[in-house]
Amino acid sequence: MTRIKICGLSRPEDVEAVNAAKPDFCGFVVNFPKSRRNVSPERLRALRGLLRGDIIPVGVFVDQPPELVAELQNQGVITVAQLHGREDEAYLSRLRALTDGKPVWKAFRVRTAADVEAARRSTADRVLLDNGTGTGAAFDWSLVRDMGRPWILAGGLTPETLPDAVRALRPWCADLSSGVETDGQKDPVKILAAVEAIRRD
Repeated sequence: MTRIKICGLSRPEDVEAVNAAKPDFCGFVVNFPKSRRNVSPERLRALRGLLRGDIIPVGVFVDQPPELVAELQNQGVITVAQLHGREDEAYLSRLRALTDGKPVWKAFRVRTAADVEAARRSTADRVLLDNGTGTGAAFDWSLVRDMGRPWILAGGLTPETLPDAVRALRPWCADLSSGVETDGQKDPVKILAAVEAIRRD
């Protein structure tokens, strides 16, 4: 069954909504002020303390020092590091060395078949395919054929579009952020609807 991740939590109310809906994963954007969902490592620790123990916390990073990412993983603040910047294979190796091989996901902005092929070749534990602009728009799903590996679908997903997307593409996980928001804030009703939609599939 496809898993679900609710990303971009930044307030205690967001964590409460996720705790009620019980997705598989939740995500926190760390040290990226360009994002309105940005949280500092200190705020991340506080929000993490409110999270149910059976929901896996994911830290989302853009070109952050591997030492910071490793510290948060090694302290158990996050379980998974999700990388959205220019992190290369050398960065992944360094991070794995610092964390004794803790899980690393890498996001790829999909524009062409070559982008999908780069994701297919990545040594990351999981790869995330996204439009990459933060607009909540979908990339061209026709570019994804058989990935040959578990992958995460992001971009343009809502509780309404989720079932069709999962049936068509069969991703390992679906990642939603803006699609479960109302007026720029996480919406508990939409979060619950998204989780229920994926569980029904």
